[in-house]
Amino acid sequence: MKWLAVDTSTLVLGVAILEDGRLLGEVTTHLHKNHSVRLMPTVARLMEDLELTPRDLDAVVVAGGPGSYTGVRIGYTTAKTIAWSLGIPLYSVSSLVVLAMNGFRFPGEIVPLFDARRDRVYTGLYGVNEGELVPILSERVIDIESWLKELVGRGPILFMGEDVIRFQERILSVLGDLAHFGVPAENVSRASSLGMLGHRRYQQGVPPEKEDAAPNYLQLAEAEAKWLQNQANGGEENGAATH
Repeated sequence: MKWLAVDTSTLVLGVAILEDGRLLGEVTTHLHKNHSVRLMPTVARLMEDLELTPRDLDAVVVAGGPGSYTGVRIGYTTAKTIAWSLGIPLYSVSSLVVLAMNGFRFPGEIVPLFDARRDRVYTGLYGVNEGELVPILSERVIDIESWLKELVGRGPILFMGEDVIRFQERILSVLGDLAHFGVPAENVSRASSLGMLGHRRYQQGVPPEKEDAAPNYLQLAEAEAKWLQNQANGGEENGAATH
């Protein structure tokens, strides 16, 4: 069973193809370029290198958020379109879980973290139990100070993600020596891990995504939040009616 894994939920673009849990090929770039332009050519090139055609694929798995609103949407829409056009199942896995997989061998708890702006983060707390990555504290969007207070008394904790550096001093000031940090390679999500997680969900009998499935942003995009607030206020903002 061949799986296509797609992750554009952060600045990193990741594409991988696996067969029954074995990695056939993977591309990971961190070029800060437009995912909407680069994603499909990356998929096509990897499949060409592996001498595969779209009809060789049996399932698609996508990093379904949270993360960059635009990035999550691009990856999810592309993966959903591929799955729909080929008539194969689509699976979605949390972007935070995919990142946390890089700390699987850490002898403690794992905190993947993405910057959510305004001093907030997308995050969660995970551990490893009987060879499985399991949630300990649920995924959320939360201000960093409140999150660190929740983590006091726990540890050791491995903080993972390229955005961690922005909060590292505050993490250390609260948690001290109980805080550990991923090395550069560990801070970048791997599409191969995403593919493995999707395949595992399939083996566990988890049903694929439904036709009306949507990404998990954990919060509304700023433009959507303003629009909803505007509607609640009568559909007018700054004297201009909206429709």
